[in-house]
Amino acid sequence: MSDRITGAGRDDLDPVLPDDDQPRRRTWSDWLLYFLRVMAVGSMAKGLYHWAVLSGLWTTGDGGFEVQSLSWQTATVFFAIFDLVAAVGLWLAAPWGAVVWLTSAISLMAVEFAFPQVYGTHIEVLMLLVVLIVIYLVLAINAAREHPY
Repeated sequence: MSDRITGAGRDDLDPVLPDDDQPRRRTWSDWLLYFLRVMAVGSMAKGLYHWAVLSGLWTTGDGGFEVQSLSWQTATVFFAIFDLVAAVGLWLAAPWGAVVWLTSAISLMAVEFAFPQVYGTHIEVLMLLVVLIVIYLVLAINAAREHPY
């Protein structure tokens, strides 16, 4: 009643291997993955910086964490948590990672632009974030066009 697999039928079960003699062309999805991994490293560094400030390992020019204003402390704690969560999600290339990273980036833009009393206004930070968001959107849209399903 039971069917036994014999050695004759095993040839059909060999794995399919890609052709190694032809170089693989990079796709938009590949470039998006590389970008997400680079952004994950950047988010990890930024999150660890905020944790170093929070724990007192890295003091700012005005003193430690406890002597700063409440808005500064709140923003620092927010970015310490969000940037590390974004780093994990970006490294895994999970959709929620990009959402958390975009939330963190737009929040930092809002803090830099609308609330200069917190961190001050650094136009170079604003411009860098705009460029990174545009690069992400271009890569994500083109990667989505590659896989229309």
